[in-house]
Amino acid sequence: MSESQALLELRGLEVAYGGIRAVRGIDLRVDAGELVCLIGANGAGKSTTLRAICGLVPLAGGDIVYDGQSINGRKSFELVRRGLVMVPEGRGIFGQLTIEENLAMGAYVRRDAAQVRQDTERVFTLFPRLAERRKQAAGTLSGGEQQMVAMGRAMIARPKLLLLDEPSMGLAPLMVEKVFEVVRAIAAEGVTILLIEQNAKLALEHSHRGYVMESGELTLSGPARELLTDPKVRAAYLGEVEDAA
Repeated sequence: MSESQALLELRGLEVAYGGIRAVRGIDLRVDAGELVCLIGANGAGKSTTLRAICGLVPLAGGDIVYDGQSINGRKSFELVRRGLVMVPEGRGIFGQLTIEENLAMGAYVRRDAAQVRQDTERVFTLFPRLAERRKQAAGTLSGGEQQMVAMGRAMIARPKLLLLDEPSMGLAPLMVEKVFEVVRAIAAEGVTILLIEQNAKLALEHSHRGYVMESGELTLSGPARELLTDPKVRAAYLGEVEDAA
């Protein structure tokens, strides 16, 4: 696959809940090797979009093309086998299991035990705090540590495309910095990332391109640097007052 080829394309994607359209015919593209962010207010339809990509909610219309093939109607576990992996909002860890056991869940589709052990140690290198607590029940960890577990588990699944849903939500500033340090490291290894993030400034600063979503529709898109300087984006999402002049 050439770097300019789309790894993920949403074509006229529609998602409805009880007759209400939560996602309204959006077109979105993520090229191989890119880090693309999707920003917008709460309730804009961002998480629903990710859930649709992962096969967790049915489509009301449109098409999802991943790695050159339509994946409409595919089961989530099938997509994980093909390298499409999500870190969900709320982390979704197994609280009664240890950190090591949670990470092992990321390898359930793999059969290369020696490489899994190597990848697990790689996670512990990225997150030394987890290495210190590897036998500790994940449910006793702080929110930031649980986010580390969720990201580590996703990495052990060997993603080709990693979907991150609000990775900084509820975290202290220092932990947010650490999480995005790891996002940068994952992207630098060539993993393609589609990121949803409430902190629009942080998301755009780390992304190649961005999309803005409002009420289920995409209203803006472009290079992340350009969106950072767009007056409408700055007023709506970066807490700045738009110049009336």
